[in-house]
Formats: sequence, C-alpha cells, structure tokens
Amino acid sequence: MPLVESGTERPGATAPAIDPETGRAYWRKTSSLMWTVLALWFFAGFGVHFFAPAINSIHVLGFPLGFWFAAQGSLVIFVVALFWFARRQNEIDEEFGVQED
Repeated sequence: MPLVESGTERPGATAPAIDPETGRAYWRKTSSLMWTVLALWFFAGFGVHFFAPAINSIHVLGFPLGFWFAAQGSLVIFVVALFWFARRQNEIDEEFGVQED
C-alpha cells in the first residue's frame, strides 16, 4: 500500500534512498535534538515558574521580577527554541541528504 495516494505525488519527486545505518544515525541526531528541545521546554514551562516566587521581592515597573521571568521570559525561551529547532533540524536534514526542496 503506497504512503501517498496515487496522483498526489509531485512530478519528479522521489524519496531519497537511505541505508539502514544512515537512517539510524539520522534518527539518533533528530531524537537527540527533540529531547534537548523538550528539556528546554520543560525548564521554561515549569522550572522558571517554580523558582519565580523566590525573586518576587524585587519589583520591575511595579511588577514582581518573578512575574516577568515566568510570564515573559518563558515565552521568549519558547519562541527562540522553536526557531533554533527548525534551523538545526534543517541542518541535520541537509547533512543526511533528506532536505526539502
């Protein structure tokens, strides 16, 4: 059974042939990148918020510093991590010859 319905393939597009060892190396790098980004996400989503009350005695523009770190800093970390992930995944794809056109 084909993975793509008949008639929906791009003309001239073929899947690159990758030997199993190269495929394992590709997945190892991709998996490592994924776990790194998930660790960053976990830290930004939970770690920053966990320690925010400890620095709430410092105020910036009338708001506790913990609020700024938790509300603004974690969002900045998320966005930067997403752009970094996309760039790094494209580099891995190019390294293994499976990049998109």
